[in-house]
Amino acid sequence: MDPQLERLRGAIRALGSAVVCFSGGVDSAFVLAVAKEVLGDRCLGLTTVSPSLPESERQGAEALARALGARHRTVDSREVEDPRYAANPVNRCYYCKSELYTIAARVALEEGMACVCNGTNVDDLGDHRPGLDAAREAEVRSPLVECGFTKADVRRCAKLLGLPVWDKPAAACLSSRIPYGTHVTPSRLSMIDRAEGALRALGLRQVRVRYHSDLARVEVGPEELERAFGLRRDIARACREAGFAYATLDLEGYRMGSHNEVVRLKVLSA
Repeated sequence: MDPQLERLRGAIRALGSAVVCFSGGVDSAFVLAVAKEVLGDRCLGLTTVSPSLPESERQGAEALARALGARHRTVDSREVEDPRYAANPVNRCYYCKSELYTIAARVALEEGMACVCNGTNVDDLGDHRPGLDAAREAEVRSPLVECGFTKADVRRCAKLLGLPVWDKPAAACLSSRIPYGTHVTPSRLSMIDRAEGALRALGLRQVRVRYHSDLARVEVGPEELERAFGLRRDIARACREAGFAYATLDLEGYRMGSHNEVVRLKVLSA
């Protein structure tokens, strides 16, 4: 038995019942899997659906919930219609998570659940994440933080449980591909989603298509850069077919938090 995993089981069991905000990524999947194990039908996975959620992620979340045997609901969210969100300020995620947790609180009330949980882990606390403020305001529980789980701990224990997403690449909403200050629109999100889907169909695993008006700046995992360069014509074609005029390959490759690099640079130069 893994002592850290046992602590998590105990912490979630003590909740009595919970709505788990479930995106289909490894963190929230791990929380849902443990909640299903110790709470049974007294837990519910909740996935909110909007243009900012890649279609592949929605389908993956539904399939994984079925595989876990967990109760699961999908609910439409309308953060993209909020002008504060659509303006894409540096705290855009706050408005998204506020919408999510408002929906989750309503679902918890409808289902008679004691609390709402998310999949935030300890490593998430060090980045620019305005959504954490929304979680605190809504009194959302973060069992992974409470039990000291880093991302590496989550992957290790998810593998122990046999979760198929234990090594799934990190994911984020499609709005995170659009630079701060550039408006988020459904059409732009759709372009990004189509381009990323086409690049994954080429066999690339870790993919981000960063929106820069007519230009798609493509990030892939550093270990995939050489292969991606060999696929450069296919990548350019995929981006053009998605609606971009040009495509470029980021030579540094994918790195977590690259969307926030401009924010950090402005702070350092101020």
